[in-house]
Amino acid sequence: MKYTQEIEKRKTFAIISHPDAGKTTLTEKFLLFGGAIQTAGAVKSNKIKKHATSDFMEIERQRGISVATSVMSFEYKDKLINLLDTPGHKDFAEDTYRTLTAVDSVVLVIDCVKGVETQTEKLMEVCRMRDTPVIIFINKMDRDGRNPFDLLEEVEKKLNIKTQPLSWPINMGRDFKGVYNIHNKSLLTFGAHQKATDEDIIALPDLSTEKLVDIIGEKDAASLREDMELINGVYTSFDTEAYLKGDLAPVFFGSAVNNFGIKDLLDTFIEIAPSPKPRMTDKREVKADEEKFTGFVFKIHANIDPRHRDRVAFLRICSGKFERNTFYHHVRSDKKVRFSNPYTFLAREKNVIDDAYPGDVVGLFDTGTFKIGDTITQGEEINYVGIPSFSPEIFKELVNNDPMKTKQMEKGIRQLTDEGVAQLFTQHGGNRKIIGCVGDLQFEVIQYRLLQEYGAACSFRTLPFFKACWIQGERQKVDDFIRFKQANIVEDKEGHLVYLAESEWYLNTERTNNPGVKFYITNDFEHELV
Repeated sequence: MKYTQEIEKRKTFAIISHPDAGKTTLTEKFLLFGGAIQTAGAVKSNKIKKHATSDFMEIERQRGISVATSVMSFEYKDKLINLLDTPGHKDFAEDTYRTLTAVDSVVLVIDCVKGVETQTEKLMEVCRMRDTPVIIFINKMDRDGRNPFDLLEEVEKKLNIKTQPLSWPINMGRDFKGVYNIHNKSLLTFGAHQKATDEDIIALPDLSTEKLVDIIGEKDAASLREDMELINGVYTSFDTEAYLKGDLAPVFFGSAVNNFGIKDLLDTFIEIAPSPKPRMTDKREVKADEEKFTGFVFKIHANIDPRHRDRVAFLRICSGKFERNTFYHHVRSDKKVRFSNPYTFLAREKNVIDDAYPGDVVGLFDTGTFKIGDTITQGEEINYVGIPSFSPEIFKELVNNDPMKTKQMEKGIRQLTDEGVAQLFTQHGGNRKIIGCVGDLQFEVIQYRLLQEYGAACSFRTLPFFKACWIQGERQKVDDFIRFKQANIVEDKEGHLVYLAESEWYLNTERTNNPGVKFYITNDFEHELV
């Protein structure tokens, strides 16, 4: 059946990393392999630097390109790959967290010189929440970095996941000679400033052969054999099921800037990575091969534009066939919606499409109808779950500098927080508004956009909070807690109660003193604070 074949053909994944680990370069190489771009440098780097306030138009243009190119489709070996390139900058981490809800697997890039960094740990925590299958690519092997065995040990310890190398480097830095593919028993030799091709791959099922010495020399041949003996002693054959359950991460080594080791990674990815998987709703599990269309909005983006006309909602299709100019049911508003110009992305080009299948990500022009997490169906009253908001790291009170523009301020902050630019909390029983963000840059973006798009001038007052925790529990216990901690209790946009803790010590104290109250780190009440 053609519909089932279309689903099996698709692989939807995200590339994640700490900034500067080589994520954008790896994205570019994937697109080169898929023929989506012809030259290196065609993908705009999404490194974001902090500029003066007058530079915001440029910052947001950069981010606009980053977001527009963050969903890219290309074909490779009869598979349609949907690649979501996430913002690396920590100030846009919330964007990345949500993007991870829309993918079936992840490629995590680690810099061999720096190893596992802070942002990598946070991103991996989100992957662990959903048991997302992860492939690890250790990048920059053409530089002098950490010992590969030490890197594997650090990954297992810090990221809380078992690893298994499927390729292995022969030296690194100036002495880097290539990688041995453990998965298919072949050798790929490295030459500086020389791009690796299929013709360079040498089949080497037996490492004891003298051919290995001829290629890389006696010393390195002995070292590789020793490493392989150790690896074969530690690891059994690769368990694909353990990878699909999120319990085991295959590891590849290479150099993205030199296009080296990428093909090994991509070939193994299309072989083992999952096709679109079933997803949970508040009523039931929806399987990808169901006939009726369903999908959810996981990202909303609007460029800085005073007219606010180019807002785009990103829809992940979960089941059924999506068709252009067809009426669908918007569950939250209980209204019918139709899309005349839905599009997909190929590198930086947008292409209007007539249909799309599970696993695909479609861009929908939005006039303010959608919120993050909205579900669209062919009539069924279900809502996809698992698209949570995470606790922000910086909290500031929103101060209205022009009381005459109160309505504009209210509308603006509602719409901007609907886009996921930040989280909005309102004082419990009051009107004070608190904005929570992951990074300082977001506050400046909000300030600029409120003024430019809504004519509302604002400023921010820093608040001494370090974490937001959603609270639930026994009614009387929660009521007592709210009464004693009135100044720290706020409500999110859905009316859920949230406790703002001043420090880890205060949070731990309140948890100890209030055993009848449960504290959660996401607003879906699935992930309790431990």
